[in-house]
Amino acid sequence: MPPKPRAWQRMLSGRRLDLLDPTPMDIEVEDIAHGLAFVARWNGQTIGDYAYSVAEHSLLVEQIYTLIQPKAPVKWRLAALLHDAPEYVIGDMISPVKSAVGPDYGVLDDRLTAAIHIRFGLPAILPVSVKR
Repeated sequence: MPPKPRAWQRMLSGRRLDLLDPTPMDIEVEDIAHGLAFVARWNGQTIGDYAYSVAEHSLLVEQIYTLIQPKAPVKWRLAALLHDAPEYVIGDMISPVKSAVGPDYGVLDDRLTAAIHIRFGLPAILPVSVKR
């Protein structure tokens, strides 16, 4: 049997995040915030002097969600804020690349999402009514 590939990254917090088997205990909000602030949406293909970051996008999504669902529980607002959180380590992969990579990308994203959600007290899989 071949050895398992190295699939972990040392985070700024000092945590070692295994991308193939992430655990909620290895997730730190500071790592997410820092990572998303430096990840550009659409591979940086935006107009202006500065890239539009995933962090900015995440804040905007949470604000829009709150306007649409003003009585939603705080946990669902948190879910809106964290909707792209896995991108702090895997980047904002554009859809054509996701298609080329195939279903394994989705598996990786789902594992990270579940670990992040559990870390912050959310269900691993969000209800469809919230995810939309």
